[in-house]
Amino acid sequence: MSEEFHRIRRLPPYVFEHINPIKAKARAEGVDIIDLGMGNPDLPTPEHIVKKLQDTVLDSRTHRYSSSKGIPGLRKAQASYYGRRFGVKLNPDTQIVATLGSKEGFANMAQAITAPGDVVLVPNPTYPIHSFGFIMSGGVVRSMPADPNEDFMRSLDRAVRHSIPKPIALVLNYPANPTAYTATLDFYTEVVKYCRENDIFILSDLAYSEIYFDDVPPPSVLQVPGAMDIAVEFTSMSKTYSMPGWRVGFAVGNERLIAALARVKSYLDYGAFTPIQVAATAALNGSDDVVEEIRKIYKFRRDVMIESFARSGWIIPVPKATMFAWAPIPPQFAHLGSLEFAKLLIRETGVGVAPGVGFGEYGDQYIRLAFVENEQRIRQAARNVKKLLGSKTGSGNVVPLAG
Repeated sequence: MSEEFHRIRRLPPYVFEHINPIKAKARAEGVDIIDLGMGNPDLPTPEHIVKKLQDTVLDSRTHRYSSSKGIPGLRKAQASYYGRRFGVKLNPDTQIVATLGSKEGFANMAQAITAPGDVVLVPNPTYPIHSFGFIMSGGVVRSMPADPNEDFMRSLDRAVRHSIPKPIALVLNYPANPTAYTATLDFYTEVVKYCRENDIFILSDLAYSEIYFDDVPPPSVLQVPGAMDIAVEFTSMSKTYSMPGWRVGFAVGNERLIAALARVKSYLDYGAFTPIQVAATAALNGSDDVVEEIRKIYKFRRDVMIESFARSGWIIPVPKATMFAWAPIPPQFAHLGSLEFAKLLIRETGVGVAPGVGFGEYGDQYIRLAFVENEQRIRQAARNVKKLLGSKTGSGNVVPLAG
C-alpha cells in the first residue's frame, strides 16, 4: 500500500517545489525577497468590478448553486467580446463554457477527449498544464517547437507522420507563456489547413490576448475560416482584468469539444460563485479603459526591467506580449542550468525567478521573469543582480561586466 498512485507516478517532479522552500527559508531569516517568479498579478481588480461583486453578494438568491457551464449572461458577454475583438460569432449556448480559469478548462478538456495512449502535440517549453493535463489523463505528449517560425510546419508534419498512433490534438499558445512568442493570422491559417486535412483538433491558449505591447493585437485562431470545425480556444480574466484569484475563464469554439467539456464539468463542479460570475459579466460588458490601463502598466514595467537589467549586465530580449520576459541565463552561469541558477539568485541576490526547466526540458537555459513588482522593486532587483554578475562566475571567479 506504500506504492505511489499510478497517475501521480506519471507526473514529473514539480520544479517549483525546489524553489519555494528556499524562498520561504530566506524570508524567515529576514531577507527581502523580490519575487519575479510567479505570474501572480499584484494590481488590484478594477473598482467597478469589485463593486458589482459586493452589490450582488448581498442578494441571498445568488448564494445557491450556480451553473457549471456559466450563467447565461456571462456566456453572452463572452460571445460579445469575441464579436467585438475578433469578429468571431459564437453561440453562447453551444460554443461557450465558463471555466474556473483557463488552467481548469485545459485539464478538464484533456480528461474529456483523451484515451489512454493518445498522442498530443505540445510546445516545449510551455505552460505546464498544457502537458500535464494530458499526462494525468493517460495521454502521451510529443514535444513541438514553441516558436511559430518557418520550421514549425515542417516539425508538425514530421511529428504527425512519425507518431503512432496519429496525434489527436495540437496545443497552441500565443502570446506564449513562458516564451512571450506571438503568432500571426497567416501562421494560424496554415496550421488550421494542415490540422483539418489530418483530422487533428487544435486547443489554443489565448490567456494573454490583451497583454500586448505592439499596435497590432494578437489574433484568435478562430478568425481563420474553418477553424471552428476543429478548434477550441481558452481565455482567462486573470491577467486582462487583474482577477487571478477570482478564477474565471472560458473555453469557446467547436461545439463537439465544448459539449464534451461541459459534460465532464457537470460531474465535477457547479461553476464559480454566482456573484463572481455576475461581476465578471460586468467586466466584459464594461469599458475597455481599465484593460488599456493594465496593459500600459505592464508595458512600463517591461521597459523598466529590460533597461535596468541591461545596465546590470544581463541582456534580456524584449517581449512583444504577456507579463513575462524569457531571459537566457548569463553565459558565466549557463553550466548551472536554470534550477541551480534560480537557487543561486535567491541565495545571493534575494531575487526570485521561475527556472525555465519548469516549463519543459528545452527551457533549461532560460529563466522567466514576471512583471509583478513596481518600478522601484524591479530596479532594486537589477541592482542586486548586478552585484552577482559583476563579481562572480559560476565558479566564483571575478568577471568584470560592462554597465
